[in-house]
Amino acid sequence: MFRVSQFMHELAHPTPLGLRRQPPGPVVIWNLIRRCNLTCKHCYSVSADKDFVGELSTEEVFSVLDDLKAFKVPAIILSGGEPLLRPDIFDISRRAKEMGFYVGLSTNGTLIDESNISQIADAEYDYVGISIDGLRETHDDFRRKQGAFDASLHALRLCRERNLKIGMRFTLTQDNANELSDLLQLAEREGIDKFYLSHLNYAGRGNKNRKDDVVLKITRQAMNLLFETSWQSEQQGLKREFVTGNNDADGVYLLKWIADRFPDSLKRMRAKLIQWGGNASGVNIANIDNLGNIHPDTFWWDYPLGNVREQRFSDVWQDTSDPLMAGLKAKPRPLGGRCGACEYSRICNGNTRVRAYQLTGDFWAEDPACYLDDEEIGVSGTGERLAVRPYSRPENDAKGHAAHKVG
Repeated sequence: MFRVSQFMHELAHPTPLGLRRQPPGPVVIWNLIRRCNLTCKHCYSVSADKDFVGELSTEEVFSVLDDLKAFKVPAIILSGGEPLLRPDIFDISRRAKEMGFYVGLSTNGTLIDESNISQIADAEYDYVGISIDGLRETHDDFRRKQGAFDASLHALRLCRERNLKIGMRFTLTQDNANELSDLLQLAEREGIDKFYLSHLNYAGRGNKNRKDDVVLKITRQAMNLLFETSWQSEQQGLKREFVTGNNDADGVYLLKWIADRFPDSLKRMRAKLIQWGGNASGVNIANIDNLGNIHPDTFWWDYPLGNVREQRFSDVWQDTSDPLMAGLKAKPRPLGGRCGACEYSRICNGNTRVRAYQLTGDFWAEDPACYLDDEEIGVSGTGERLAVRPYSRPENDAKGHAAHKVG
């Protein structure tokens, strides 16, 4: 996650560089259930409105929570499918809060209404993120359900009235990029605490729809708008958060934005961005799916590292015998193509590896969603840029993983 507003605050109110803070354990995004009442176009878990066999029981979830706590995991994000469809969601949430975790709820919002808002408020979530992927017609089309926009907006209002910290989550594609400005204005009018822009990642249903990913020019326009909006908010003294996800090139592009507008701050802000360090999949971000499989992040569902029914999460997470985890934890990562030659790789850390893997079968190929050109990132002679094309999965090794080497 790239915290745009945090860097805008740093730009306006400089602080010494200091030491880089290293979280004691990874943030765990936990897909407790695969069932969902919607079938969204960009769903990475390819959920459906049906029960899935083999999901973790309440007792198993509690046992994993004990291990996560012992491993010093600071935060868990309860997701799905639609997590509110799990009958024990509030039992799990209450247990996690009592154990001292930061607990977020990631929901489509359509199931939040007057009948359960008191339970949601009593759960004392630290954050409730609700997806809004465009204005009414666009959102309903994305979510494949008429009335989804109105239901989700109603959920945001109910949570706001109960003084819960709320966020609007927006996945950027060619179909909805022209509505970003309207959604930013909507978030301001509704008093939304946080606006999260997610770039489309190539996984699950999002992978099947990657032909709809925004062209690089549109991505740049969207980021310019988000940066300007965040800067204006900072100048006005508003306590609003703007963050992005799934494209760590945003950090490099922010540096270019700063160079154009605040050149005197360029050196200091570059140091701050290097300290941030970019993509943290497999290091500070982890995922557990509904069956207990552990993944480097939520977009690696076709690459299990282990299962919490068979191994402790803490043991799996520290095991670097797996080639993907070894490379993700390496400093620097064994990047190839434009990413390997890029002079800003210390900022983005090679960006989101799953896109390269989905398109080429190589963990370390260049990320095709980097929207900066060769001149901007100081590369030449790397050949034609990687383009979206049909992907054929490589031969699997004995573990069921695609065979790769680190380096």
